[in-house]
Amino acid sequence: MSNPKPIEVLLWSIAFPGFGQFLNRKFLKGLVLLMLEFLINTYSNLNTVIILSFQGEILTAIEEANYQWLLFYPCVYLFGMWDAYRDAGGGKEPYSFLPFVFSAYFGTIGVIYSNALMVFGVILGPIWLSILFLIIGIGVGFMLRSFLLKCISQ
Repeated sequence: MSNPKPIEVLLWSIAFPGFGQFLNRKFLKGLVLLMLEFLINTYSNLNTVIILSFQGEILTAIEEANYQWLLFYPCVYLFGMWDAYRDAGGGKEPYSFLPFVFSAYFGTIGVIYSNALMVFGVILGPIWLSILFLIIGIGVGFMLRSFLLKCISQ
């Protein structure tokens, strides 16, 4: 088996935390991330919350979510992506970790405010608000990275 490409590993990590590590032959890390995925997923009721969110049952999804566990998910998920990507040879550029880190931060903030914050008068719940904030975090991470690279090059 040839060495996987960084984008291939990143996409597998998006599909399921730990899969990218398995492709990189980092089996212990992959197993730890896989176990954390199952643990957090189970105790936070994440699958139920995802299904309810996709079906438009946002208030029920909010009631079903165990926020004490769900708060861990964005950080574990984004760390698994970054770690696999970096181990596959990606992320060699300065500050390339920033979009991943800020996505984790903003995704967690999305979880925190998901039961109360309304966007255009609509409560989005723990899945959709977290995804929205995660996308904002990616943008903030890329902007900060660009700013820092400009400062260094001067």
